[in-house]
Amino acid sequence: MSAFDEDLFLKGLEQRKATLGAEYVEKNLEAADGFTRPFQEAMTAWCWGFGWGDEVIDAKTRSMMNLTMLGALGKMHEFEIHCRGAINNGVTKDELRAIVHVIAIYCGVPQGLECFRSARKVLDERGM
Repeated sequence: MSAFDEDLFLKGLEQRKATLGAEYVEKNLEAADGFTRPFQEAMTAWCWGFGWGDEVIDAKTRSMMNLTMLGALGKMHEFEIHCRGAINNGVTKDELRAIVHVIAIYCGVPQGLECFRSARKVLDERGM
């Protein structure tokens, strides 16, 4: 891992596991090969270590911001993953609904419906 600061990677790994779940993160890292490993390492260090690693914005707020951006971009696979993480970070069902309302208002009702479908799947998995 010569391209990265090891401490930043480890900090990112801890935050990534705390938000997305250790099992999910370990599975992704184990599945990485020579082609995808550099990206997994960079993303863990940069996104999770640098981006999520400061304490200026708490994890719950970051999760809410991520959901809004991912929903706006229509990145539904990542939206679903981050719904799970947002719940892990304390986002409530009512807050999740409010986030999707904002997405629908600013990005259009069809995109809001896509977000509701993804969120409903996660909520059903969690028995919420």
